[in-house]
Amino acid sequence: MDFTLTEEQSAFRDVMRDFVRREVAPVANEWERSGRYPTEIVDAMKQMGLFGLLIPDEHGGMDADALSYGIAFEEISRAWMGIAGILGSHSLATDLIKRYGTDDQRKRYLPGLATGERRSGIALTEPGAGSDLQGISTKARREGDHYVVNGTKTWITNARHADPLPVLVKTDPDADPAHRGMSILLVDADAAGYSVSRDIPKLGYKGTESCEVVLEDVRVPTDNLLGGEEGLGLKQALSALEIGRVNIAARSVGLGQASLDAAVGYSRERHAFGQPIAEFQAIQLKIADMATDVQAGRLLMWWAAAKMDSGERSDLETGMAKLYCSEMALRCSLTAMRIHGGYGYSQEYDVERYYRDAPLMAIGEGTSDILRIVIARRLLADGLGAS
Repeated sequence: MDFTLTEEQSAFRDVMRDFVRREVAPVANEWERSGRYPTEIVDAMKQMGLFGLLIPDEHGGMDADALSYGIAFEEISRAWMGIAGILGSHSLATDLIKRYGTDDQRKRYLPGLATGERRSGIALTEPGAGSDLQGISTKARREGDHYVVNGTKTWITNARHADPLPVLVKTDPDADPAHRGMSILLVDADAAGYSVSRDIPKLGYKGTESCEVVLEDVRVPTDNLLGGEEGLGLKQALSALEIGRVNIAARSVGLGQASLDAAVGYSRERHAFGQPIAEFQAIQLKIADMATDVQAGRLLMWWAAAKMDSGERSDLETGMAKLYCSEMALRCSLTAMRIHGGYGYSQEYDVERYYRDAPLMAIGEGTSDILRIVIARRLLADGLGAS
């Protein structure tokens, strides 16, 4: 097994690190606290082609492999996880359209999405339906060559910039089982009745908006039914979440690495009883555990990404990577805060931001407990535990 990056992947990581060092790290704390939208960073990501990470060459994208995709999110999240959110939801939407869209949908949307001229997200969650997507209540009734959509979506990243926004709906509310009546519609931002009602205030994950979206008698052309066939929406959404879990795992590794870097740096500078606290075994034990945890998570993320790149089924691997890495980010951010002592609670240091950002990693793209169930069911069904 080769646990090294290719020359191309290594060069891409260097480019990402240089971009983050120049454009993101110097402003992260100030802009995050003030709630300022990172327009200049978004513009720089457009120029780098990052909005086209998963889009094929023929549509102007980078067509990156899953591991390079993970590298991008790890490096950005080491400086400011919220910025990764802007790119993450967009990439999920582009992956949906690339894999499941009709030829017309790909031609209409992917070139603009690749340059960042268009941006996107994905609207799955509702006020009354999170992990149980079959419980959504947003409905789309067909009238001639349009669907009429009514419902509310919540926690939608990029909602104020998404055009189009893929929306999971029920095209047949009476279907049994429910997933057979679910579809994804590509809703254009200028559609009458489509509105972003509010931004949801958050503990962390700032820099990108998370919004509530209201659809009131929104007329969506039938040509905007993803893939052109009803009843495939849940399957399409769950499939897209696999690359999303590589995304979250990579963000978590970035947060864990940032926490480790901060803890090591502070322990060398902070003195107690006449010596740096890095000399105390209690601190060394914590740092050793953090470093091991981060590297284990990184290799698990790489493994999941490689499985995706192979074209084989990867829900087990991506689920394990997302589960472990998100819990690792929680552990490492808390340990870094403890090593900083009282200063870890101050906004003058980065670790309090890492501590606020980390919990989302254990919630987004499937909560930790939901993923444990996914992993266990796959193992039990396939007899994989015996190996």
